[in-house]
Amino acid sequence: MIGPLAVAVYVLSLALAAWAFAEFFRHREPTRPLFLGLGVVGLLVLAQVVALGIGLARGHGPEEGGEVVTLVGYMLTAVLLPPAGAVLARMEPTRWGSLLIGSAAVIVPVLILRLGQIWNG
Repeated sequence: MIGPLAVAVYVLSLALAAWAFAEFFRHREPTRPLFLGLGVVGLLVLAQVVALGIGLARGHGPEEGGEVVTLVGYMLTAVLLPPAGAVLARMEPTRWGSLLIGSAAVIVPVLILRLGQIWNG
């Protein structure tokens, strides 16, 4: 687990969520900067997951088989959530699309936090 990268994901993702929720409450549809922000968060999550995957391949991380399966599940969910949020928000070009981006951006830090908990035991 790369600590500074995890902190960057927490901060950027929660800032994006606040921005997206503000847009939702102002009755505005998602704009290109919101999608770009979600893309940046997605790239940071991808970097973290790749680092975890490399560490897992080298024999680091959780020792129990069940925890490894859980870790891989969280890794896949964390990587797939930002693109899924973007696709769903693109399909819903109303204020609800902004809510979808905000929701995805709130869930991502929870997933990264949980990945760290599983990784460190």
